[in-house]
Amino acid sequence: MNSVWSESVHLPQFEALQENIQTDVLIIGGGMAGILCSYFLKEKGVDHILVEGRRICSGVTRNTTAKITAQHGLIYKTLLKKAGPEKAGMYLEANRQAVEKYFQLCSDMDCDFEEKTSYIYSKDDLSKLEEEAAALHRIGYEAEITRASELPFPTAGAIAFPHQAQFHPLKFLAQIVKGLPVYENTFVTEFKDHIAVTERGNIAFQRVIFATHFPIDNKHGMYFMKMYQERSYVLALAGASKLQGMYLDEKKGGLSFRGHKNLLLLGDGSHRPGKNGCKWEDLRCLAAQYYPDASEKYAWAAQDCMTLDHVPYIGTYSRGLPDCFVATGFCKWGMTSSMAAAMILSGMITGKAPSYQEVFCPSRSMLKPQLAFNCWESLTNLVTFSRKRCPHLGCALKWNKEEHTWDCPCHGSRFSEDGTLLDNPANGDLNSF
Repeated sequence: MNSVWSESVHLPQFEALQENIQTDVLIIGGGMAGILCSYFLKEKGVDHILVEGRRICSGVTRNTTAKITAQHGLIYKTLLKKAGPEKAGMYLEANRQAVEKYFQLCSDMDCDFEEKTSYIYSKDDLSKLEEEAAALHRIGYEAEITRASELPFPTAGAIAFPHQAQFHPLKFLAQIVKGLPVYENTFVTEFKDHIAVTERGNIAFQRVIFATHFPIDNKHGMYFMKMYQERSYVLALAGASKLQGMYLDEKKGGLSFRGHKNLLLLGDGSHRPGKNGCKWEDLRCLAAQYYPDASEKYAWAAQDCMTLDHVPYIGTYSRGLPDCFVATGFCKWGMTSSMAAAMILSGMITGKAPSYQEVFCPSRSMLKPQLAFNCWESLTNLVTFSRKRCPHLGCALKWNKEEHTWDCPCHGSRFSEDGTLLDNPANGDLNSF
């Protein structure tokens, strides 16, 4: 099913690479993060090209709920406890600068950009909100706790972040991408010492940015161990009451709300591909309960990379690859994190990286409880019998009867019924394995 964004915009088209070329910086991945990296590198006068294996924005970017906010759940009390006030402050500063950059870029752009207040609500635990507000106060942000009276059910309260935003991501990108050096339908199949191999030509580069959602190089960085993916679901409802703010439940898998023109975008669900969890039918039951007079206009699913500590990996790909950079693990906050990543990586490439880059360093410690769970999940599925195996690392695939796809519980690759690759990190169809 297509999202409301995909149905309401026509993106520019670009030619496929047809010859051998060379560039200073190669960007792989034509979603929000990759295109913004290209936009900033062009601004800075850096020689570069961007390649996308299919059409630009054909991956996860088109399935976002497109909230632009520095409020990422109740993350600040966790960061304060685990990383300390300096790094918690860095995370806040990076995302606040990202939000402000959207305000700047969208100020004279037709992309349905609207300033909004973002809220994290709790149905039954005011103390969690108070702890988050105290953590924010300690790092210099005065957060207000409000009632969240717009929602169709009672809450214990909500933390408000004013001066946040929402927009139409594909309308935005359709304008940002104009004039950028982009090649579509140019799939990178392998790397050979600063050369990216594609079907119709090779690309010699000095530095490379992986903006491919899940990194495609398994040999370095251990991303297959320190990340997993989650799926969630969205309904676009007509005839529901209009909301002034953007809302998310503090509990994992809770409901998300935002408006778009005459539609209400209602989100729910949080489970690994190939695992049980909330699906569209569960969300439809909740929609009928809270908005009985509304009608469904669109339904789509999102897939997000989750890190061990819920902070993205943005920076040098690994200690052994100083010329390679990565932006991944946006933990369901892809719009703000994409902007932060583009600002960080374009700065690193030009020797002017912002000080807050440190908190996103991909080589930070992996010693987190989630690592053990990721490893167990992979080992379990590697020894599970299945007639379909993922070409990424050989895990057993599970049949998703609701979406008619083969899903990998290990790392989140998904394939259509006929074996066509839908979501990475696999880089080929089932038929090629």
